[in-house]
Parts: sequence; C-alpha cells; structure tokens
Amino acid sequence: MFHALDELKNWLAGLFVILLLTGGCSTSQVNLDDTHNNAQKEIARGQELVVTLASNPTTGYRWEIAEADKAILRQVGGAEFKSSASGNPPLVGAGGTETFRFEPIGAGTTTLKLVYRRSWETGVPPIKTYTIQVAVR
Repeated sequence: MFHALDELKNWLAGLFVILLLTGGCSTSQVNLDDTHNNAQKEIARGQELVVTLASNPTTGYRWEIAEADKAILRQVGGAEFKSSASGNPPLVGAGGTETFRFEPIGAGTTTLKLVYRRSWETGVPPIKTYTIQVAVR
C-alpha cells in the first residue's frame, strides 16, 4: 500500500513540474470577425489571435496581410477558407469565411491590417480593409 502511495506522490510531483514549466495553462484563442474592424485588442503571450472574415475567393478576391509587425505577431499556417454552402461537394461559387491565425511572439503594439483584393490587379485599391490595433502584453 505504501509503495503505491509513493508512486502516486512521485507521479503528482512530476505533473506539478510539467504544469509549472508550461505555465499551467493551455493556449486560448481570441476570436475576431468583421464586427471588430478598427477596434483595439489586448492579448497575452500564449493566446492565439484568430481573425475570421467573410470571403468569396471564386470572385478572385482574397484577404491578404498588408501590415503587421512580425516581431510581435507571427502568422500560423496559411489562410483557411470555409464555404458557407452546405452539400457535398459545396455549391460552386458560394461565399464563406477566410480565417487567419496569429501567434504573439513579442510584447508591444502593432497594427494588423488585412486587405481584400485581387492579387493580379496592380494599382487598384482593395475593395475592403480590416484593421485591428493589437497590444501584446
């Protein structure tokens, strides 16, 4: 009985060390969408900033990052499109949402600016702009 109790104590001590080293918390998400345009958001290191915007790439328009301080925010993966159409396969030409994920890597404040444009149209202003002031603490 005492042997099992000692093993349990050792296991709990190891778990405590792991939680202590990892900060004791998992990554949380800060989710933003079209309604947060021109807003300010404060996030902490260890949180993931997720921006989801209405999009329809079949028109040629896509969201792209126009501005962000890479010493403060780093994009995680590429943009992900999710169709709003149901069915299998989804309805061709249907709109949906485009999602960008960012990891805070340094303290400070940055402007995160996304523009909705056709990549091949040079000298043409974007039809939409999404801007957020992000403060990483």
